[in-house]
Amino acid sequence: MEWEVVIGLETHTQLQTKSKIFSGSSIAFGAEPNTQASAVDIALPGVLPVLNKEAVKCAIKFGLAVNAEIAPRSVFARKNYFYPDLPKGYQISQYELPVVGKGSLTIQVGDAEKTIRITRAHLEEDAGKSLHGDFHGMTGIDLNRAGTPLLEIVTEPDMRSAAEAVAYAKELHKLVQWIGICDGNMQEGSFRCDVNVSVRPKGSDKLGTRREIKNLNSFKFMQQAIEYETRWQIEMLENGGIIHQATVLFNPDTGETRAMRSKEEANDYRYFPDPDLLPLEITQGYIESVKATMPELPQARKARFERKYKLPARDTSTLTATLSMADYFEQAAKAYKGEPKKVSNWIMGSVSEKLNEEGKDISAATLSPAVLVTLLGRIDDGTISSNVAKEVFEAMWAGEGDADTIIEKKGLKQISDSGAIEAIIDEVLAANAAMVAEVKAGKEKAFNGLVGQVMKASKGKANPARVNEILKKKLAG
Repeated sequence: MEWEVVIGLETHTQLQTKSKIFSGSSIAFGAEPNTQASAVDIALPGVLPVLNKEAVKCAIKFGLAVNAEIAPRSVFARKNYFYPDLPKGYQISQYELPVVGKGSLTIQVGDAEKTIRITRAHLEEDAGKSLHGDFHGMTGIDLNRAGTPLLEIVTEPDMRSAAEAVAYAKELHKLVQWIGICDGNMQEGSFRCDVNVSVRPKGSDKLGTRREIKNLNSFKFMQQAIEYETRWQIEMLENGGIIHQATVLFNPDTGETRAMRSKEEANDYRYFPDPDLLPLEITQGYIESVKATMPELPQARKARFERKYKLPARDTSTLTATLSMADYFEQAAKAYKGEPKKVSNWIMGSVSEKLNEEGKDISAATLSPAVLVTLLGRIDDGTISSNVAKEVFEAMWAGEGDADTIIEKKGLKQISDSGAIEAIIDEVLAANAAMVAEVKAGKEKAFNGLVGQVMKASKGKANPARVNEILKKKLAG
């Protein structure tokens, strides 16, 4: 039997606010346990939550970015369950009336585009953290994360492969950073995905029983977990077994998933409106004011780069990988008088290589867009060759000065004087009679060899175009 995998994602996106969603406590990462947990966070008797307006603004930004419905009225609910790191005995979340409704996100898988439907995105607070390995025979509880603002983004079961799920997660990860609502740091737990996986016979419209893989914070692990879980479910069904709905964990050391508990249904949580929080009402005017602060979105910017700068899709995909990369390119392209493709090539080549070596984002690049453009200008005006420009770039990146200073100090200025080049060529021709004979016999490789000899004799300083031009004339004479 042929099988089809059906995948939906629930992504917990930590919002980039200064304080928690219902208290004034800091959400800075890495503090000593329980030093960022206020009376509200640890649920002392009599405390009341106060909604963080900035978290609402973040939710609206996301809704606008995925062309979703933004509810004029949404409600916070209590999601009741017991766990040691949940001091209230319930989590404040949203259930029946979320702040963000139906939207969509377009992904690229190979050469194909696909639209993934977003069901909802709701605001909620994070729980604390259990520390199982820090105390001998005991578990510690750190409530620093309790109350951290999250936007949980839920899709329809629209993905049909691990590759599609990873492409969606990557596109969402890029988007939430682009619009400035999440720092995207997966190692610190700022972006975590729960993946619902089921299988069904190919051609069937009926969904299979799903198992939820919890807390995946790596695209690589997501791919591995989905592929393993899919194989496991197919083998179970083909061997006559039954899939039971469950929450499972992925073990990256073994590459396997294992059941943690039976999967809860919504009624297990006994949702009801939180009596301590008024309904959240958002006016159209406020939505418009938030919209005015939004940057141009990645897909729109990519399309504009292709149209305005005549760049291929491969370039624009790289140049719009992050907002800072797109801004860097555009600043350089506006300052440069030549072809924008040259700017793109340098950013995708030498600049990106250096950033990767140093583990930096382009916003922390050693060279500003304007400084990079001055280097390109020295290639265009014939001061240096493209090959020498790479040497100058390395020196500039190392902080040895601007392009002109380095060119002067290292004596790298290109020789374009016809008389000087002609003298070098004459010496090379005299010393390479055999190669000259091969050129005259029609062997093109020999001509390229002579060009190489001239460049070597000039220590790479001779203008290659002038070398080719003069050499051809002399050999034709």
